[in-house]
Amino acid sequence: MPVYLLSKELVFPPVHLATREGLLAVGGDLAPERLLLAYRNGIFPWYSGDEPILWWSPDPRLVLMPQELKISRSLRKTIRQERFRVTLDTAFDQVIHACARLRIEVGTGTWITPEMATAYRRLHVMGYAHSVEAWCDGRLSGGLYGIALGRAFFGESMFSMRRDASKVCLVHLARHLVRQHYRLIDCQVPTDHMQRMGARLLSRTDFMLMLNEALRYPSRVGQWAEALF
Repeated sequence: MPVYLLSKELVFPPVHLATREGLLAVGGDLAPERLLLAYRNGIFPWYSGDEPILWWSPDPRLVLMPQELKISRSLRKTIRQERFRVTLDTAFDQVIHACARLRIEVGTGTWITPEMATAYRRLHVMGYAHSVEAWCDGRLSGGLYGIALGRAFFGESMFSMRRDASKVCLVHLARHLVRQHYRLIDCQVPTDHMQRMGARLLSRTDFMLMLNEALRYPSRVGQWAEALF
C-alpha cells in the first residue's frame, strides 16, 4: 500500500488507503487548518523529531464513550477524598510541556516535538484544544489535553506526577463531556490502561461512522470555563 506525500494543498487521501500499520501520508505542515481537517477525517500526526510529519489512521481504533468510563473502587475513593482540585483550560502550556518532559525522563521518547507543542498551543488559543489539570497543594500534579470538534474529543496525551492524578482528570473530562452531550473520546491506539477504564476497539469503518455523526453538531469553540472540583 503506498504512502502519500502531501503537498501545500489542504487535502488528505481517503483513510481506507492507509497501510496495515495505519500510516496514511507523509509531509505537509502543522498549520491549524490542516490539523483540524485531519481530525475531522479521522487522521492525526504522530512522529519523532528526526522524522518528517507522519499522518495516521489506525485500524482498529481505540475509542471511549464518555458514559462508559469505568471507575475503580480505589479511584472512586481518591475522588471522594478530594485529594486534587481539578480545573479546565487554566494551564495548557504546563500540561503539554509536562506530557513531553515525562516521556523523555522515563526514556520512552516523545512525539510532542517543539513544533507539535507550538501547533497545539495555537489551537488552544483558537479555542479548539483543551486541557484538564489536577492540582495538589497548589502544584500541577497531572493533566491531559486534546482537541474538541463537534461532539468528539480527540485525546492526545496525559501525565501524572502523583498517583491517580491523570485518572482523576479523565473522570472529570468524561463527566464534562457527558453533560455537553459528546459522543466519543478518541484514544487513537490500543493501550491496556485505557481499555481497563472502558475504552474499546472499533474498526476504522465503525469509527468513521461514529465520528461523522459526532461532527454533524457545531463545535463549541472557546475556552472551557466550567468549574470542576
